[in-house]
Amino acid sequence: MVQAPKQIESEFGKLDILVNNAGIISGGDRLLPSQVNIETLQHTYDTNVFGVFAVTKTLLPLLKKSTAGRIVNLSSGLGSLTLNSDPNYDFADFKLLAYNSSKTAVNALTVLLAAELKDTPIKINAADPGFTATDINQYQGYRTVEQGAIPTGGYAYAAVKLATLPDDGSSGGFFDEDGVVPW
Repeated sequence: MVQAPKQIESEFGKLDILVNNAGIISGGDRLLPSQVNIETLQHTYDTNVFGVFAVTKTLLPLLKKSTAGRIVNLSSGLGSLTLNSDPNYDFADFKLLAYNSSKTAVNALTVLLAAELKDTPIKINAADPGFTATDINQYQGYRTVEQGAIPTGGYAYAAVKLATLPDDGSSGGFFDEDGVVPW
């Protein structure tokens, strides 16, 4: 990580787009919330929250050199407090304390950094990629990785759209392929 900013600055002088795609689910997170141990919570937050923050903080000076810096934090509908509180939510049974709350923390980080950066050209938003079959869910997602890579729909759509926002685009929001995701 220490060399990445130097290399980016040396080769490009600035950074236009940062996509933070950090996400793990520890095996110990599949327990009832009250049974999850501190180590599982710490391990998950180290990657999903502290990793996102560290990379963003490290690369922010290069983003500030851009005329239209964009930060996209990959989140999850599981990080939405509104959706987690809805018994009719499609994923209402997925009450993973560490993962869900870590993505809620990523959403909070997004909102707070957007407020800090509001007077700059930088836009920062969170994107929900949807349930794509990856390592994190033992390939149980209903979208294939190939489908997810198509920027006109699926997983990549929200992230690509947010990474290429116009100057008057939103900042501090949470989106999926259908639009705004409730906090």
